[in-house]
Amino acid sequence: MVQKVIKVFTTAWKGLSLTIRHLFAGNGKREIVTVSDSNYFKQLEHGTNTIQYPKQQLPVPEVGRYQLDVEMDDCIVCDLCAKVCPVNCIDIESIKATEAIGQTSDGTTKRLYAAKFDIDMAKCMYCGLCTIVCPTECITMTNQYDKTVFQLSDLVYQFSDMTPEDAAEKRALFDKQQAEKQAAKLAAMKQKEGGA
Repeated sequence: MVQKVIKVFTTAWKGLSLTIRHLFAGNGKREIVTVSDSNYFKQLEHGTNTIQYPKQQLPVPEVGRYQLDVEMDDCIVCDLCAKVCPVNCIDIESIKATEAIGQTSDGTTKRLYAAKFDIDMAKCMYCGLCTIVCPTECITMTNQYDKTVFQLSDLVYQFSDMTPEDAAEKRALFDKQQAEKQAAKLAAMKQKEGGA
């Protein structure tokens, strides 16, 4: 009976001493070191329980996948990123151009306008698939991870700078060109039938 009482007190003392040790050791501040530092994961052993955010921030790994960014000058509006996205957070609307509208930095010819290129980061699961399939590497993941907003709609980022009026004008130009091609095709068919 005496041994059981002694065991109860020693067990309670071990738990209490552990709690007290963490209570006073948890006041240590985390030193900012890079992930490649050999001491990075051993910081937890030094009594640091948390960081004082936003005054202190954890270092961001170079290979970290965070906020998506699109370089629209290099985008050919191929829609591959939207098709591969498992959560449908990328919304793209393209308009065919009547002629080549320029080139990307790697020399790819651009033939589509981006009337809409929106990414909803509230839906994004940061898988990085969109960056892998992009043929011109215009969509990338940056090291920006702190995007705190008050409204959920503020997490929808619009990368296209085309106004609705410009989009309507480009659509009208393309429709006019297609109508002219169709009329020329019909005229050629009539002429061929008349000459035969």
